[in-house]
Amino acid sequence: MARVYNFSAGPSMLPEPVLRTAQAELMEYGSSGQSVMEMSHRSKVFDAIAKDTEARLRRVLNVPDNYRIGFFQGGASTQFAMVPLNLMITGAADYLVTGNFSKRAAKEAAKFGRVNIVANTADCNYTAIPDVDALEYSKDASYIHICENNTIFGTRFTKLPQVEGIPLVADMSSCILSRPTDVSKYGLIYFGVQKNVAPAGMAIAIVREDLLGKAGPAVPDMLNYKTIIDADSMYNTPPCWCIYMTGLVLKWIEEEVGGLAAMEARNNEKAALLYDYLDSQDFYKNPVNKPDRSIMNVTFTSPDPETDALFCAEAAKAGFVNIKGHRLVGGMRASIYNAMPREGIVELVAFMKQFAAQHG
Repeated sequence: MARVYNFSAGPSMLPEPVLRTAQAELMEYGSSGQSVMEMSHRSKVFDAIAKDTEARLRRVLNVPDNYRIGFFQGGASTQFAMVPLNLMITGAADYLVTGNFSKRAAKEAAKFGRVNIVANTADCNYTAIPDVDALEYSKDASYIHICENNTIFGTRFTKLPQVEGIPLVADMSSCILSRPTDVSKYGLIYFGVQKNVAPAGMAIAIVREDLLGKAGPAVPDMLNYKTIIDADSMYNTPPCWCIYMTGLVLKWIEEEVGGLAAMEARNNEKAALLYDYLDSQDFYKNPVNKPDRSIMNVTFTSPDPETDALFCAEAAKAGFVNIKGHRLVGGMRASIYNAMPREGIVELVAFMKQFAAQHG
């Protein structure tokens, strides 16, 4: 059976060379006589895998020496609680609500302190990003939180809030490793891996060292960044398979793609192919403010919901799967993460043209 083009927002496509390596090593990793899925996380073999994965992440993202890295269960949604539990030392934090996940993060944080919503773009159905320089931030905020790329609504931050003395915390689940990132602009970056990095089941946090050790005594050890990171993510049994797969994806980015600058060029080209077509015709509409358009998640609609449903059904038959838009938005959404090949976009645009000609 031929592989389909999977436009899912997550879990998403993985690079074929990575899947083939994992397939080849599934029964036995190296000369260990066992699969990665079977081996002890305390073994020398897995310890080497984990250390290599962290070292690759440091190289690929150019993570400064004063930042620590942790591998966590629970995905980014658990991080919604971990961030305030560890960082909300003043009892307050600023949140920019620009989509569903930043809204959920703010709601979770409000259980642990005062959440100041300094921006909320719900009035335009989250189709634009606010001017971060024009916002009024709280003087007593422990941190400023953003979701840098909004998977559901198809927007992204192109400029970051930067307030002296207040660390920036960013959920980068749907844009991490898609382009070079200046990690030093953030106090903490976290991301679920199931969109651009690995199979579902893990989150990664990159934390500036001076922000560790602030959690109160009532914070559970499993929700304390310092506890997990000081134990090299081996405080308990970590998501071993996800760590291994993350390492393979990072190796692919580093050795086959040529690093994040090359990855960004690939991603920009793919997004341009789709947006340029959308802007050239009248059958499909993209509702997002153009300067704020996501490079990872492209949303669009046809003339009416019935035609949207027909489009998704016909697309699936043609090998373009999981292209239905999120229930909060409707329409269609093409998630075109790192692993989506250029050919997938070229063929999708050809299908869109044919569909529009038949139903316009």
